[in-house]
Order: sequence, then structure tokens, then C-alpha cells
Amino acid sequence: MKAQDRPQKRPSLSLPILRTSRDQHRAGTLTLGNLLSAIGETSFGWAIVLFSLITLLPLPPGSTLLTALPLLVTTVQMSLGYPHVRLPGPLARLRLDQGKIRVAILRLRPVTRRLERILKPRYAALFTRRNERLIGVLLFIIAFALFLPVPLSGWFPAISLFTIGVGIVERDGLVTAAGMVMGAASVVLTATILLWLAAGADALIH
Repeated sequence: MKAQDRPQKRPSLSLPILRTSRDQHRAGTLTLGNLLSAIGETSFGWAIVLFSLITLLPLPPGSTLLTALPLLVTTVQMSLGYPHVRLPGPLARLRLDQGKIRVAILRLRPVTRRLERILKPRYAALFTRRNERLIGVLLFIIAFALFLPVPLSGWFPAISLFTIGVGIVERDGLVTAAGMVMGAASVVLTATILLWLAAGADALIH
């Protein structure tokens, strides 16, 4: 088989983030706004990929109260029909740690490897303007579940948001839909844990 006839290997989903964050780190310009603008021109898909990745950084428990804020802002804007992401100044200027970004990407490699094998443009009807707003509403609910500092639940909403974001970037309706199913399950899990904690607290009080 000739070299030009062989199927080309799909570029890594994490490569643009790794390269751009490394270059900006060396230049001393690595901020949330700069990184997003460089990799995705403030598109919603790349924003969701990047912000869900940030929630997976090795940080102390309860950090999602801060790291999930960009996701809440982004998903609200998506549900309201904004043409692109508009980060508030303090969020855009937030400085990032390139080493921690790399660690988070490595933690996601089992997920990204599987996605890279199956991603392709399909079911484009899911990405109509009207449907994008509905997707934004669901993403906000998932992001809110991630925002809540509930023990044992944060990983699942973050992974589902990452999957949905990748699906949006690649215009893959099947992967996006699968991510939304995962996200709905993560919301149910978070609600279940909250109810369990509330019942336990009530039992202790009474």
C-alpha cells in the first residue's frame, strides 16, 4: 500500500491545548482567556472542552466552586443564543498552571484515545441554532451539578461535559448525544448523593 493511500492517523484532541499552553507558559501569557482564544476562537465547543479539563486539575476538594464558574458562564451564554463565548474580565485574566494542565490531560488519555477512534462529522441536525440553545440548557444543568462540592460526584459531570465539548468541536452528533446521556446520569447521581446526605444529616439531628 502506498503511503498516500494509508489512512492518516487522527491528531490528538489534546495536542492543541498542550502546545498552546506550553508556548504561552514560556511567553508568560498563559491565562484562561488567552488560551481559549488561541485554540478555539472562543467557540463554545472548545470552551467546554477547556473548562471541563480545568475542573479536573489536581486541586483541593471543593475547588469546583471556582473551577466550574467558567462552565456556568459559557453554558448560560450558549443557552441564550450568544454567537460565541464572552468571558468576564476576571475570568479571562485568570492565570493557569501549565504543569497541572498537562497532568489533567494525561488523566483523560483513556477517554480521548477512545474518542479519537470514533469521531467523525455526523447527525449535523443536532447542531441547528435552536438545538444548540437546548443543548446549552442541559449543559448548564450538568455544569451546576459539577459546581456543587458533592463528594464522589465531580468526576462524572466533568467527563460528560468534556465528551459533549469534543462532539461539538468535531460536529459529531452521536458523540454529543452520548455525552448528554452521560451528563444526565451524572446529574441523577449528584441528586441522589445530595438526598442521601440530607437524609443522613436529618437522622443525626433527630
